[in-house]
Amino acid sequence: MENPFKFGSVVSDEYFTDREIEFEKLSQIIASSNHVIMIAPRRFGKTSLLNKVVRNTDRPVLWLDLQLLTNTGDFAAQLLKQLFKKYPFEKLKFMIRNFRIAPLLSVNPVTNHVEIGFQPHVDSFVYLEDVLNLIEKLGEEKNRPIVVFDEFQELLSLDTSLDKRLRSVIQFHKHVNYAFLGSAESMMKQIFENKKSPFYHFGQLFTLNKIPYNDFLSFLQSRFEAITNHAVEISAKILDFSRCHPHYTQQLAFHVWLALEREGYSKNIVNKVIENIILLHDNDFERLWNNFNNTDKKVLIELAFEQVNLLSAPVLYKNAMASSTIFSALKRLTVKGILMKTEKYEIDDPFFRNWIVNRRS
Repeated sequence: MENPFKFGSVVSDEYFTDREIEFEKLSQIIASSNHVIMIAPRRFGKTSLLNKVVRNTDRPVLWLDLQLLTNTGDFAAQLLKQLFKKYPFEKLKFMIRNFRIAPLLSVNPVTNHVEIGFQPHVDSFVYLEDVLNLIEKLGEEKNRPIVVFDEFQELLSLDTSLDKRLRSVIQFHKHVNYAFLGSAESMMKQIFENKKSPFYHFGQLFTLNKIPYNDFLSFLQSRFEAITNHAVEISAKILDFSRCHPHYTQQLAFHVWLALEREGYSKNIVNKVIENIILLHDNDFERLWNNFNNTDKKVLIELAFEQVNLLSAPVLYKNAMASSTIFSALKRLTVKGILMKTEKYEIDDPFFRNWIVNRRS
């Protein structure tokens, strides 16, 4: 049988887990004339969920990951390239003539992709503004484009004034839905919840949480029943380890399925798979660990062993660090994606968490 679990890329159809309530709410926002701000830790399924929603609309979608951009000019070029993938070349070529400064276009004869260049010594935002307004012109009341800005918290790393300039343009758009995705909660809320921010309350805030335990258990169990009579036991052990993290639950389930196919059931099959995955990534985890300072290491050790909220219970910390020091470390590690904050701070990767415990033990 085909392995029914998938991780590491956008999932859809039979690989997609639950999220029925979130799908419905997000679909309603996208169907309205409002914009949406989706916040969740990395690998929580933001992209997969929104991808499922927009595929259900049959509307043109422009998807841009801001962490892969280098500057404002690159922002404009990549967005314009997305347009050429969605709309006829001749139509866009004609409309681009209205740009204040015409970009340089050429078609790559090998890939058939449009290459875009800009004149030097020009304010790059002029190009970005013209591209954004072109998207608005292409929009229709019943077929509005959906523009997705992934990892939107990286915006100010391109230009410290880009938030003000971007808002000044897209606030007038009536035929486009904008979706802003971000994995750094504090930075995203600073952009959209701070009254002094240009993007204050610009769209509907949508926080994506972990998949509820019982829903995830049913999802795993229904699939493992095709290969073993111990589906409930195995599913529960997987969730006890992953703590319902969408990515790592799917990753562990995928490898447990392979082990069941290869070796059949054994009582400690889940633990054996966990040990093998940790061993496989041992060098990666060691390199990662060696890049932390001592304060970060101490906080990670405490979280790995006790899983406490250090801010609410700092007295539990054996080295009696000041709360301000702990808070700085938690914030720093969260921005880096090492920690995530749900009901409490916890290590994002459960395999890395167990690697710390094993090494310390």
